Amino acid sequence: MNLRERMALGGEGEARSAWAGRGAGQLSQAEQEYKQRLFRQLVKVMDLTLLSTLEEREARLQVQQVCESLMSKETLPFNVAMRQRIVTELQDEVLGLGPLETLLADKTVSDILVNGTNPIYVERRGKLEQTLLCFDSDAHLMTIIDRIVSSVGRRIDESSPMVDARLKDGSRVNAVIPPLAIDGPMLSIRRFAVERLGVDSLVEYGSISPEIARLLEKVVKGRLNVLVSGGTGAGKTTLLNVLSGFIPPDERIVTIEDSAELQLQQPHVGRLETRPPNIEGKGEISQRDLVRNSLRMRPDRIVVGEVRGGEAFDMLQAMNTGHDGSLTTIHANTPRDALTRIENMVAMSGYQLPAQALRSQIASAIDVVVQIERQEDGVRRLVSVQEVNGQEGEIITMSEIFRFEREGMDAEGKVLGRYVATGVVPGFHDYLKRRGLDPGLEIFQGVGAQRPWN
Repeated sequence: MNLRERMALGGEGEARSAWAGRGAGQLSQAEQEYKQRLFRQLVKVMDLTLLSTLEEREARLQVQQVCESLMSKETLPFNVAMRQRIVTELQDEVLGLGPLETLLADKTVSDILVNGTNPIYVERRGKLEQTLLCFDSDAHLMTIIDRIVSSVGRRIDESSPMVDARLKDGSRVNAVIPPLAIDGPMLSIRRFAVERLGVDSLVEYGSISPEIARLLEKVVKGRLNVLVSGGTGAGKTTLLNVLSGFIPPDERIVTIEDSAELQLQQPHVGRLETRPPNIEGKGEISQRDLVRNSLRMRPDRIVVGEVRGGEAFDMLQAMNTGHDGSLTTIHANTPRDALTRIENMVAMSGYQLPAQALRSQIASAIDVVVQIERQEDGVRRLVSVQEVNGQEGEIITMSEIFRFEREGMDAEGKVLGRYVATGVVPGFHDYLKRRGLDPGLEIFQGVGAQRPWN
């Protein structure tokens, strides 16, 4: 249902829902009432369907011209600045995403979380904050959700109450509506930095030590298989982007994702994205389908944004059959849990492999597990680097090479600690050395690795 149809059904109440929410509390009562009235006039005289076919700049110009024409017919007690503000906010409502436009323009916002008509929350620098913005009604929020999902050829309704989508800037969107969302529609937007972070930035932020950065660079260039593990919002995709940046430019890379988020800069990258089923439940292309197909595309490297299901088995097969240097992420709280989750994913996908045989495949496929987490101070830190040694009986053996040791918190709530080399020299060190990629024995012996982060 488009905006005009909602207006026709809802009358004046729906008109209020379509304009409010962009800091409406900052307007006086008279300004709010006039904005309502101008919006109702605007949608009556404009062809909203035609607007959707125009370039954004031209469409915004037309909305501005109509608003100014309507304003000129009245004597208004508002100054020029207030008139312009009203026009801008109406442009956002008619053409953009309403109260979300302010947040999307803020480069410090990494997540936008909408829970019905409650105040909108955002994440800045790893911490959640409540804003003064909100949607005036569920209908207003549904209008914006419809606008987002329809722009990428998706739909959301009671028969299909969950949807994933993507904004023009690449931000990932998830929407859930009633009856699944009991208290009203919910919208989650995960934003990604326009400028791709490099390893130097992570070192500067204290997310990783220079010694770990040096090791991981050699590991990726040496074509070892790396699994990045962490919880939701821990920074797995950011770290995967950084690690992918170490891949030499003369290699062919195929990336596979549910929603395209990776920002690889190499010249020879093939990007694949899954496709959900249509309204008839047909046409789905899963990550597993794409992993299998990628093996026919002559990749030097396969990078999977996140393994979540049956594609884990195909990824293991690829790693074990000549596609060295593959990278992927997984939701898990520890490196050991990460390997257990892969085992469970394969088992649940229908493969009836003995546990020992499956663990043998995992141990031979994955070389390094990197654990990252978002800590209480909002900083995303790499907290452990472990080598997968092999298998003893039915147990996969692992050795920790580096870890972040917490030492407490300061008065401002910032986590204090230091990166420590455990003294373990990984078994792949000689392999890297033979390839001219020696990171230096000193980094494993703690020299320079005891740097405090406070």
